[in-house]
Amino acid sequence: MEKDILRQYREFLKDSIRKAVDFSQTDQSRGIAPPPIEKPFRPDAKRINLPPFGDIGKMDLPSAIGLRESRRSYISDPLSLAELSFLLWSTQGVRKKLDSGHALRTVPSAGCRHALETYLCVLNVQGLNVGIYRYLPLEHQLLYEFSEEDLGRKIVRAVLGQPYPAEAAVTFIWTAVPYRMEWRYGLAAHKVIALDAGHVCQNLYLSCQAIGAGTCAIAAYDQEGIDRLLRIDSEEEFTIYLATVGKPPYR
Repeated sequence: MEKDILRQYREFLKDSIRKAVDFSQTDQSRGIAPPPIEKPFRPDAKRINLPPFGDIGKMDLPSAIGLRESRRSYISDPLSLAELSFLLWSTQGVRKKLDSGHALRTVPSAGCRHALETYLCVLNVQGLNVGIYRYLPLEHQLLYEFSEEDLGRKIVRAVLGQPYPAEAAVTFIWTAVPYRMEWRYGLAAHKVIALDAGHVCQNLYLSCQAIGAGTCAIAAYDQEGIDRLLRIDSEEEFTIYLATVGKPPYR
């Protein structure tokens, strides 16, 4: 039985679904307008302008690649808002908006679909209250979502007791809005959403290395628990990947 299940999951990694997809029947091919680049928000919602990051991150790329590693220990020094601005731009920043449904970003995405949203569990960032925020890539702003009591404890519980999110300055939480990719690729959408998450997280690793911060990706979590913490529906949007960020004890 276990071998049968393993074989089924292995099929997800193969390019076999694409051959069975009739791309003439996707919503894109049927002339339906693409979904928006980012989730909408109320005009009166609290937004925070992210500052320019200037010459933050002076380490050269070969050095950043060579020194890259996962760091799970953090000191109490906060992350600056300019540093957070740089990390958000590096992972999901918009270089050029093409139309209402497409934009060129700092990371690749299949068909320029960019099905991910970036939430932040902020615990220790200068100028920001503790709480849950969402990155608005078009505006390069943070959208304040809500605050929670004992937020550090709750996110630890949502990642199955792994302790370092409670010690991190901020935890990046990437959610998938699958229809953005399904609109173009139908059943072939879901593998490439996972690939896109890998592109984004690798940019975070290298960008953290460049500014002397540490990060650690998290792929083990309670799906219902983390989605509930973000107050998302787990159907049209759900968590797909996380990564903690903070100042490491050594640099």
